[in-house]
Amino acid sequence: MTSTAIAGWAHTRFGKSDSPDLEDLLAEAATGAIAHAGIDPNEIDAVFVGNFNNGFTRQDFPSSLPMQAVPELRFKPATRYENACASGSAAIHAARDFIAAGRGRIALVLGGEKMTACPKEQVGENLLGACYRREEGDIQAGFAGVFGRIAESYFQRFGDQSDALAAIAAKNHRNGVDNPYAQMRRDLGFEFCRRESEKNPIVAGPLKRTDCSLVSDGAASLILTDEDTARALPQAVRFRAAAHVNDFLPLSRRDPTRFEAGERAWAQALAAAGLTLDDLSFVETHDCFTIAELIEYEAMGLVPRGQGARAVLEGITAPDGRLPVNRSGGLKSKGHPVGATGVSMHVMAAMQLTGTAGDMQLPRADLAGIYNMGGAGVANYVSILDRLN
Repeated sequence: MTSTAIAGWAHTRFGKSDSPDLEDLLAEAATGAIAHAGIDPNEIDAVFVGNFNNGFTRQDFPSSLPMQAVPELRFKPATRYENACASGSAAIHAARDFIAAGRGRIALVLGGEKMTACPKEQVGENLLGACYRREEGDIQAGFAGVFGRIAESYFQRFGDQSDALAAIAAKNHRNGVDNPYAQMRRDLGFEFCRRESEKNPIVAGPLKRTDCSLVSDGAASLILTDEDTARALPQAVRFRAAAHVNDFLPLSRRDPTRFEAGERAWAQALAAAGLTLDDLSFVETHDCFTIAELIEYEAMGLVPRGQGARAVLEGITAPDGRLPVNRSGGLKSKGHPVGATGVSMHVMAAMQLTGTAGDMQLPRADLAGIYNMGGAGVANYVSILDRLN
């Protein structure tokens, strides 16, 4: 099997885009990554596109859209991958398998979503497609309602975690100030995030507006190659390991306060890399809601079950803490264009590892962990990355 590496990347600004549709976002990301890698587009062997859609735009079937901007991709295999909010990571894993199997040498991976053109009342309905509609399809407030129920269950079992959720929101908004691609570059502060107000109302269960990620437009892209090819290119970030674990779709079949498949994905990836969590320099994790980041602290093994609050309240996950989490601002500040998120996380990690993260740059960035989740802990992807060159 051939080892794979990231040899180039690009990222659009997340938020409400002036681009009329998904095609323009994918074009910007595709041309940017090709230029960053310094390759001829004719060298690309296949295209992998992560996109959820589910009614956000009328243009489905996006796999060939990048060809309009990069005509050299014509006649190359191109496929769309969908695994809810982990669609971008699904595309990355498919590209890694393609290269590892020796079917090609260079792959273009894209993740994108155009969400803000959709009527607001339809956004929640579209996102509910990532839950088990037979049992969860009538939950009020859409997917926020699903995570509101998860938060209620967690609070009932482990006590009121409102301080911790506000601290996570404040941390990620503070981090997002330094991210030029982030949708909301504003330090909201702990007090604003903690207090219910007209500007920060309750959305679902104990979750306030500041506990919920942003509806966004955006795209991100990667050039994946075999390691030998990557070594000859200007920058290269290696996959030390990657794992993918799925769980039951219905929350009723699982403990909602625990992401068990996420625990398994982290354990598998770290074991494959021959590492422990203590070896990592930082983590980008899937904070679609602040309660998700809290539970993910426990899933990765940073703190014991029921003690997720400690990780943020004791400063462990701060930029100067033992394991910085979401230095990019995470989905909470950066935004969450669904299909783009997994690819975006890998771009943010690659920038840190190559010392090109600008104001986001951490003093120590040798080993990165990435956790991208589809649905409420259903599709779980973990990547471990380090610098190759």
